[in-house]
Amino acid sequence: MRKLQAQGIHHITLVGADRQTSIDFWEGVLGMPFVFEQPNLDDETESHLYFDPGDGRLITIFTNEERKPDRRRTSTEPGAVHHLALNVSRASFAQAVERLDERGIRHSGVKDRGFMDSIYFTDPLGLLIELASYRFEPPHGSTHAEVLNEAHKLRVARGDRAIADIHLADAIEAIVRRTRSSLSDDREPKQAW
Repeated sequence: MRKLQAQGIHHITLVGADRQTSIDFWEGVLGMPFVFEQPNLDDETESHLYFDPGDGRLITIFTNEERKPDRRRTSTEPGAVHHLALNVSRASFAQAVERLDERGIRHSGVKDRGFMDSIYFTDPLGLLIELASYRFEPPHGSTHAEVLNEAHKLRVARGDRAIADIHLADAIEAIVRRTRSSLSDDREPKQAW
């Protein structure tokens, strides 16, 4: 038996209400260009809108002009989507509270997640949206997931409850040591003065 090896998210499709509600939120609030539209090829009563979240992937929305927005929180039952987390830069994150407030969008305020900061709010259809901003940049050629995996191992070995800055810094150092060669015989920390 062999795995069907995934290589990333291709796209995420959500059930929307009317077309304009989707465009106003995904492009007008979150800045995702509306790049493509065609009929839902499995249901002729719906349209299929495509938005570019900025990473080369797509978020798509099935719309139907007869469906109206309902802001009640979407289901959190087993099997349901709890929330959708979107990556934003530190600069955008620093402006998020102000920009949500100026639209009158209720939100959680900044939440400290140890390795990232988050802000939560709901879309016009009750789906919980998270704006997430990492507190670190991975070494060139590495990914956020690799740094988090290394930081997790360090956190567990040290008996700490959650990942913190020290785990991230030590993880980045360990990855650089493993992946970058040096002419030095001794790569241990030094007192230079």
